Amino acid sequence: MPVATARHILVADEKQCLDLKAKIESGNDFAAIAQEHSLCPSGAEGGDLGSFRPGEMVPEFDKAVFTGEVNQVLGPVQTQFGYHLLEVTSRS
Repeated sequence: MPVATARHILVADEKQCLDLKAKIESGNDFAAIAQEHSLCPSGAEGGDLGSFRPGEMVPEFDKAVFTGEVNQVLGPVQTQFGYHLLEVTSRS
């Protein structure tokens, strides 16, 4: 079964999610943006979620993590929690 490590930023609305994605793509640090803006407690750790397997996260998140490009900012991904930007840092 595959294992991924990822980090994410959770915000309440899609516009903010897109604005933060543009900042990251223009060179701002993902972890710093997560610390400043993420609504998830993981924001304090730069958005780090550690390692997990398929089925451990909500389905929309799982799909993005296990099919998206590694080391690319993915999203917005909408879940019942809000809008996520995520970056898969490894997958095996």
